[in-house]
Amino acid sequence: MNKNQHLRAICATAILSALAFVLMLVEFPLSFIIPSFIKLDFSELPALIASFAYGPIYGVFVCLIKNLIHLTIGSTNGVGELANFFLGATFVFTAGCFYKAKKTKKNAIIGAVIGSVIMAIIGIFSNYYIVYPIYTTFMPMEAIIGMYQAILPSVKNLWQALLIFNTPFNIFKGLADTLICALIYKKISPILKGTKSKI
Repeated sequence: MNKNQHLRAICATAILSALAFVLMLVEFPLSFIIPSFIKLDFSELPALIASFAYGPIYGVFVCLIKNLIHLTIGSTNGVGELANFFLGATFVFTAGCFYKAKKTKKNAIIGAVIGSVIMAIIGIFSNYYIVYPIYTTFMPMEAIIGMYQAILPSVKNLWQALLIFNTPFNIFKGLADTLICALIYKKISPILKGTKSKI
């Protein structure tokens, strides 16, 4: 990457980070399949685009910047932002590494799908050992489990809740971002790179 390309990448990363922050604010509750405190957003999409266009590190930076901005308005004392960063960064970094190894549309999709699964797996452990224990300072664990039980009464503990609800949700979220990216990337890639894309 030459000096001009590097400058373009930095500017585009800033723009994509701002877009990711805006998309982070546009949340969709899916309370019929998952507790209402977990919402769907597409804020990883700009990070995924950056990861494909400029490399996985740029995608991680988009995840970082959007969460740092969100800290100024967040209500979870940084817990939500930290979790969002870890999961999003895992997703886009994995996808970007696969695409960087071989720049084909197939490889980009494979990387994003694998990234979605890894993100979901990491989400289980980060939620169980870090995020939810911290959330219990705001809400008792019994109340949190109760929100899952309102949808599926057979849920007995947090492990079950995370496996049954959060894991498929995170995979779905990653796949949704992947699908949208696959549909639009080829059209916007020339603008991002100043050249025609191979993807």
